[in-house]
Amino acid sequence: MRGLITRGIGGFYTVVHDGGATICKARGRFRKDGITPLPGDRAEISVKDGTGRLEEILPRKNVFARPPVANLDALVMVASTAPPVSNTLWIDKILGLALQKGVTPILCLNKSDIGDTSDMAGMYRGIGFTVIQTAVPTRQGIDGLRAAVRGKILAFSGHSGVGKSSILNMLLPEANMPVGEVSDRLGRGRHTTRHVELFSLGDDTWIADTPGFSAFDSLDLGDKSDLKSLFPEFEQYSCRFTDCVHIGEGADCGVINAVRTGGIYESRYENYKKLRE
Repeated sequence: MRGLITRGIGGFYTVVHDGGATICKARGRFRKDGITPLPGDRAEISVKDGTGRLEEILPRKNVFARPPVANLDALVMVASTAPPVSNTLWIDKILGLALQKGVTPILCLNKSDIGDTSDMAGMYRGIGFTVIQTAVPTRQGIDGLRAAVRGKILAFSGHSGVGKSSILNMLLPEANMPVGEVSDRLGRGRHTTRHVELFSLGDDTWIADTPGFSAFDSLDLGDKSDLKSLFPEFEQYSCRFTDCVHIGEGADCGVINAVRTGGIYESRYENYKKLRE
């Protein structure tokens, strides 16, 4: 049968399937082939005399080394324009990482009740990203966020204090849990185990509990020129040279001209240059 790996500790893997959940041991050939089963993997398993065995890992659409998780469908970046104010360089880095990995990026601008998120929301929506403005005390945007992640395997990223735990509290089926209990429920406070586990949010939706939601892979660029493809707004502006990297080319660069005339946000362009550096 086929199922979803939700946890792996000490060579034993929890696989959720139509019949429930089975603890499985990986076949020896996985190690020989250099394959490490990960939470998020779709797998074929067999069960004999009550003992489960991982038979095959199905093809992955993406894989992260940090945190170790596979097949993410969405990455929710929780940011804030109220203290602590989120750095747009971090936002643009995570957006680029999501696009590079084939993951749907969702920008969640939290604390909209105490900080003006309209300008930032307008900027990223105009570029084409999904943006949801939330405010936990009034439940603003929570239903929209739940709808956006329904049926997906997802992870959250965001710096301390932006409200990740409070939002997760609203998404978990067990409503009205104190934020501290949400942290315990999702494993923060036991990071010495350094493992990732998927938790169900219902509706075939799974969230990856990671040892530090803000820690994600860095952009893995084979060449710096690859970075420009992760800024989708650049694509509509043509340059004199097809291999233009949009730095220092002057009047012949359509991207630089677009920055000067307001077609591309200057903050995005400055972050592009910083990420190249």
